[in-house]
Amino acid sequence: MTDEQLLRYSRHILLDALGIEGQASILDTHALIVGAGGLGSPAALYLASAGVGKITLVDDDTVDFTNLQRQILHTQARVGMAKAESGHLALSAINPDIEIIPLQQRLSGEALDALVASADIVLDCTDNFATRHAINRACVHHRKPLVSGAAIRFDGQISVYDLRRDDSPCYHCLFPEGEDVEEVRCAVMGVFAPLTGIIGTMQAAEALKLAASIGETLTGRLLLLDALTMEWRTVRFKKDDDCAVCGPKGNVRSGEYLRQSAVDRESSTASCRLA
Repeated sequence: MTDEQLLRYSRHILLDALGIEGQASILDTHALIVGAGGLGSPAALYLASAGVGKITLVDDDTVDFTNLQRQILHTQARVGMAKAESGHLALSAINPDIEIIPLQQRLSGEALDALVASADIVLDCTDNFATRHAINRACVHHRKPLVSGAAIRFDGQISVYDLRRDDSPCYHCLFPEGEDVEEVRCAVMGVFAPLTGIIGTMQAAEALKLAASIGETLTGRLLLLDALTMEWRTVRFKKDDDCAVCGPKGNVRSGEYLRQSAVDRESSTASCRLA
């Protein structure tokens, strides 16, 4: 670690639980952030400022004027610019010493598989069920830890699926694919601006804990926030032995899930679930 890095990250290094070794691990980490919107914005900003050595930021959308109410990566001057590139500019301004890879594309199939395989930690900051399940399958296949957050109206949620562990549940264990779950749109239902900041920042905190191998992550716990009362509720859950994705009868470990991605790509919409 250079003298400049020791100074930049000194407040981390002072933490007994983290120290120089933990910060060095953060610097060696490659984080894949899928979605540069309300959740991805604060998550990316904190990961960059904390020194995550490589960040791949993926989003197929462009900055819209209505995004500025909550998507703090972007500015009014960058309306119309690709969100991934706008995010690249913001993150580079905060920490020019880390590697940032902006990708303007909707991830699916082999492209998603390759990016998840190359990352150490994946943050799901997306806004629809199909993409969430596709990311989950790729993370299960490659045994990558997944940090998933969501926010709509005044309701937020976050959990961690540490798929390096054999006993960890996956996203499908908690939210089985194919169930009749209503998706809601941010454009119709609205979202409280600070809520995305709260959940996205917590995603960054969980990712940094994973990177530094410190503390206890949210694996097996779903945190639910009601921002109107500012009350948290914890739902504990376990791995589903009959899960069609991570269970012994699932086809994800063999790579069969790639064929399902084509279906996801056709069924995926721009509607928000909890993002």
